[in-house]
Amino acid sequence: MSYRSLPRLIAIDMDGTLLGSNGRVSERNIAALRSAEAAGVEIVVATGRRHAFAMRVLRELNLRRTSALVSSNGTVIRTIGSAGLLHRSHIPLSTARWLCEHVAEFRSTLVLTFDTVGEDGDDSRGALVVEETSDLYANMDRWMQSNEPYIAHVPSFEDALQGDPPTQMMLCGPIARMRRAEALLAEHPLVTPIGADSRPDAEIALHRTEYPDHDLCIIDILPAGCSKASALQHLAELRGISMQDVLAIGDNWNDVPMLDHAGQAVLMANAPDDLKQIAGERGWAIGPSNDEDGVAVAIEAALEITSALNATEKPLMVV
Repeated sequence: MSYRSLPRLIAIDMDGTLLGSNGRVSERNIAALRSAEAAGVEIVVATGRRHAFAMRVLRELNLRRTSALVSSNGTVIRTIGSAGLLHRSHIPLSTARWLCEHVAEFRSTLVLTFDTVGEDGDDSRGALVVEETSDLYANMDRWMQSNEPYIAHVPSFEDALQGDPPTQMMLCGPIARMRRAEALLAEHPLVTPIGADSRPDAEIALHRTEYPDHDLCIIDILPAGCSKASALQHLAELRGISMQDVLAIGDNWNDVPMLDHAGQAVLMANAPDDLKQIAGERGWAIGPSNDEDGVAVAIEAALEITSALNATEKPLMVV
């Protein structure tokens, strides 16, 4: 694995990338993160999780308090230390209500997400809203149990769509069923399909995360134009850097936009096989899996450029 230059920002997906299959960050990965920060590189975690749920893991890593966390697949950017809000997008209430009706046959798999993060960095019950739970528990039992304190059960989603708008909606279930839901959504002009350029009148965008080993697919429904890539572009502008100075590391379909837009990209070996084929076509590096410290391997390779620069005091291009 080689790089053209030392990145100024490293964006890392969380589940399936930074986290091992045991749900924890390995010691080698932690050491690599700290080495990158010591070299002046900003570490940014970019995840489909909402902010507070991601911080359950990240709080123990003691990353720089001013570093950013991109959550809800790009709709929210907050600082790690104080949960200070840097950017946030919403799905319009009218669009969210329409969508609930449009996916009527899949409502039992639907979850609404609201950004209710407080000054302590935690959120409250109502951050997640569901109508029914049987299908969700059948497909995501551990996730539902972990998030129970934050889930509000309502008779109708429309009851929850009267005040603040949601930042994210998601459909969660078996892969074949979610592909049908995706197809239903993708045919409508208000929706930008996965991997497509934004439609002129689109109000929402779709992103997909699949776990074939568990027959689980999550279809994220975000405000139009939102993705991990759009959040990183916004953050890069705040930091005064180019996306060419960003190294992105991910493992799943919802990471594709940031892998595409970053100057350098690494796909984990545990990614779906068809995504690894795309990596070859687009020139992304493929690193070891999340259980083989793939993030550390990618960061260590990037930091080798720093060592070479310090030794030669001349720009180094790695080919």
